[in-house]
Amino acid sequence: MKKVVFVLTVLLMASCQQDKIAFVDNVKLLDGYQEKVDIEAKFNEKRDALTKKSDSISQAFQLEYQALQAKRQSQTKAQEELGLLQQRSQFIGQQLQQEQQQLQITGQTELDSVVSKVRKEIKAYGQTNGYTYILGGGEGGSVLYGNDTKDLTTEILKILNDNYKK
Repeated sequence: MKKVVFVLTVLLMASCQQDKIAFVDNVKLLDGYQEKVDIEAKFNEKRDALTKKSDSISQAFQLEYQALQAKRQSQTKAQEELGLLQQRSQFIGQQLQQEQQQLQITGQTELDSVVSKVRKEIKAYGQTNGYTYILGGGEGGSVLYGNDTKDLTTEILKILNDNYKK
């Protein structure tokens, strides 16, 4: 009989123990994280510089092409020069494409690093504050509804930005 009472007591205590659950809005969290904002700004500056470089090179080739078209001293010489111009244009186009791909890879790597930092901070916050689960909300998240009192987005965002400032 004592064993039955003991088992019932343990079961009752276990059922009374509730999981501590909260959520964060992934979109708001990442959009408000200053490190991510800085990385995107840096990426946009580099992308704009590459676009300007590409445009100026393209414009220079266009002017050179027009000069060759106007020149047309002899048909064969113009054809040879035009062929060389096209080869150079293709070569430079490939170089610009490689630069753009490298820029995208670098940008994605940096953003992946930011996401990793955010996840680690959420995990640390959850462990420190006794949460059993912290769910992800926002676009693509698993929380369809959450009471605003269970939203940790602002608290975690403050921690992330404070750590980033250091």
